[in-house]
Amino acid sequence: MPRPRIYLAGPEVFLPNANEAGRIKCAVAAEYGFDGVYPLDASLDLTGLGKRAQATLISRSNEDLMRSCDAIIANLTPFRGASADSGTAFEVGFMRALARPVLGYTNTPLDYVPRAETVRAQPRLPFDADAPEVAIEDFDLSENLMIEIAIEATGSRLVRHHAPEGQEMTDLTAFRICLDEARRLLLV
Repeated sequence: MPRPRIYLAGPEVFLPNANEAGRIKCAVAAEYGFDGVYPLDASLDLTGLGKRAQATLISRSNEDLMRSCDAIIANLTPFRGASADSGTAFEVGFMRALARPVLGYTNTPLDYVPRAETVRAQPRLPFDADAPEVAIEDFDLSENLMIEIAIEATGSRLVRHHAPEGQEMTDLTAFRICLDEARRLLLV
């Protein structure tokens, strides 16, 4: 019987050592009995393509990778603001729509509200539509309710971990907890 495949979503794909980060996560997934599928696995040839064509090829390739997987583990640690990476949020929704188990983690223990308030306290960026009179979603959740409830609806929970400062994208403690959860959901 083939090992379950888990799509490993997260903003690590933007790190300077993105390929190494993916190799490490795939190796850890293998320790737990899974084939980790990292979005850069497709090894796409983007030469000669314009930016729009590159984006289209990457998007379709990642969707195909997700369709080939049995579950997703998403790194929902805040990235470029108060919230998770928007591409990772899309991938969570995509896998939820496919009715696959959705697991996720964040390397900050803070709820969404204090993170949003911290960002709001900074000088407002001219393209940001947030303003003091705009409500901040407050359900004592770590992320937007659609993300966290999607994870719970598939039988898991959003794992929160307080990673040491500077290790938010590299600490794999919560990732390993998700892999334990994946064992329960996929290797029964």
